[in-house]
Order: sequence, then structure tokens, then C-alpha cells
Amino acid sequence: MATSERQAVVTKQAPGPYPTLSQAVVHNGLVFCSGSIGMNPATNTLVQGTIADRTTQALTNLSKVLEAAGSGSHKVLKVIIYVTSMDDVPLMNEAYNNFFAEPRPARACVCVKALARGTDIEMECTGFI
Repeated sequence: MATSERQAVVTKQAPGPYPTLSQAVVHNGLVFCSGSIGMNPATNTLVQGTIADRTTQALTNLSKVLEAAGSGSHKVLKVIIYVTSMDDVPLMNEAYNNFFAEPRPARACVCVKALARGTDIEMECTGFI
């Protein structure tokens, strides 16, 4: 899907995007994924359990979007994580570290007041094709 024009990525394997955004955009061989939360695409509900469970689901959703773009989780360059409590970061890190092999992507983790649908984690990433 590499092209010099911007191209939107759409897959039913991940939760559908809000009308104001794309699941991802590809440009010059890079895939810019929108934020993903721990939502089950089959039910459109948040995964129950811990932040680790929602982290795993958010990463799975991002992986499906990356695959639809011709990329994959092994081609992620940078991840930005938003959490509503820094106390949750160790548990989130466990799920994150189980998902990505070495070398892991560059990363930022930011604590915010609130996230969509009342979730406690949202992740976005950039990968290559």
C-alpha cells in the first residue's frame, strides 16, 4: 500500500473509527495509526478486567490496522500511550512487553485526566511498510 499520496486504512478487524478520523493513514511508506482503546471489535464494548487486558486488546486492534496497511506489529517504530493513572503503568508494561519483541519501539507514556468511553488506556503508533 506504499504510495506518495495519503491513503486511509480501513479494516473491520478493529473497532470502526469515529466519523472524524481514519483508523490509520499511509504516506510514503509510513503508517500513522489513530488512537486505539481496549475495545472488542465484535461487541463494540470495552474489554473487562485489568488495564493489562485493555492494553492487550488495544495493541491487537492496532496490529490489525497495521496489517490492513501492509505492515505489522513487528514494524512499529513509535508508540504513544495515554493512561489515566500512572499507578497502572507497571501492569500496562507487563502486557506491552509481552506484545513487542526486542528491540521494542520508541515510546512515550502520558497521564491524562480522561479518555474516550471512560477507559483507562489509549495507544497510537507509527509503523512502516
